[in-house]
Amino acid sequence: MVAQLETPSINSTLSLQYSVAGLVQVFTSSHRNFFTSVISQALRIAGQGTPVLIVQFLKGGIYQGQDKPIQMGQNLDWIRCDLPRCIDTPNLDETESQALQKLWQYTQQVVSEGKYSLVVLDELSLAINFGLIPETEVLQFLANRLSHIDIILTGPQMPKSLLDVADQITEIRRSHQP
Repeated sequence: MVAQLETPSINSTLSLQYSVAGLVQVFTSSHRNFFTSVISQALRIAGQGTPVLIVQFLKGGIYQGQDKPIQMGQNLDWIRCDLPRCIDTPNLDETESQALQKLWQYTQQVVSEGKYSLVVLDELSLAINFGLIPETEVLQFLANRLSHIDIILTGPQMPKSLLDVADQITEIRRSHQP
């Protein structure tokens, strides 16, 4: 007689006998072209059934705000600032500033609700360095998140205060100069 194992369904949740603490990970580099390693990690985790949110604060151009997320598979939502352009300067007009603040407020809300287990905050360091998102708000956000949520922060020139609260820091460097 063959025993039949019960396999979890797509909509089932994993319940563990113990609590797993979420990590704050930082991926930083002097250049801006290292998102591939972070997105591959997010895709792998989402493919294993874990809900993932990717938030790109400074990317725009395709009207992909929180009301219109790109859904990559069943477990990965990808949102950008709802703007017709990418942000590359601290000088925003009122509409752009409101769109960025709306995205930041939405991000804080969904993290507090525990909807996602992994949240990637792409180029957050640039948004902080441009003065668009207050560093103190980010620190408070990290301190108050639900304990099981993993957060990945990316961007060049990561503020020291964020490096100090990170559980893991990955600094990506070029191995040679062209």
